[in-house]
Amino acid sequence: MRSMDKLLLLALLAIITSSCGDKEEEPEDVELTYQLVWSDEFDGQSGTAPSPATWSYDIGRGENGWGNAELQYYTDRSENVALDGNGNLVITADSEFLSGANYTSARIKSQGAISSRYGRFEARIKLPSGQGLWPAFWMLGENITEVGWPRCGEIDILELRGQEPNKVLGSVHGPGYSGGNAISGSYTLPEGSFDEDFHVFTVEWTEERIDYYVDDNLYHTVTPSSVRGEWVFNTSFFMILNVAVGGNFLGAPDNTTTFPQTMTVDYVRIYKLQ
Repeated sequence: MRSMDKLLLLALLAIITSSCGDKEEEPEDVELTYQLVWSDEFDGQSGTAPSPATWSYDIGRGENGWGNAELQYYTDRSENVALDGNGNLVITADSEFLSGANYTSARIKSQGAISSRYGRFEARIKLPSGQGLWPAFWMLGENITEVGWPRCGEIDILELRGQEPNKVLGSVHGPGYSGGNAISGSYTLPEGSFDEDFHVFTVEWTEERIDYYVDDNLYHTVTPSSVRGEWVFNTSFFMILNVAVGGNFLGAPDNTTTFPQTMTVDYVRIYKLQ
């Protein structure tokens, strides 16, 4: 090989080697690490109420059936909400006449007691089923008393339409995307239904992202670019557990629906990023 050719070859190899060495590596996905900061394991004697230090009650029929034409009367009676003595909270919906309603149930909330901005929120729950049953684990902005709904924001960690016992929904509501225009995703069990066993329902919420999981299976993600209005998920939110009966979302119970129906909650936990 001529000297000039050798020089050209060496120069070319130097360029190639330099390019390979300067190439940036693709960034790897970073797994978020969470630390438990609060939990309610619902330990206590059978028939006792959930901790009053955390949970308060919505009582009655609400305006227009809590805004959804729901049919139940919410109570704080042990018949509708109590610990079972085995480390669970049980919310019971029943067919009985009370204060003008044909059904009773319960709705508890951590408003004014436990709230958080961002983190991992999860609950292990066994759900009811049947036409007209509407169990939910969800959150509202603590500023609801100042700005109202939907400007306060709503994060529905779990909703189930009882006539679809193998499918749950995860949604957000805000100004411009509330009610029937909520941003929603769904998860369907590969087999079986949610009334047969406990499952873990989770959101991981950061400044610009909300991820939804069932049993650690990611099925839905919401970001500011997903919504059709203002992103209102940068304040503290409190938690709600309830079982509604009937309403615009799923219709009334029918002759296939059996009562009483229960939502059994093993625990509720909040984690923060380390």
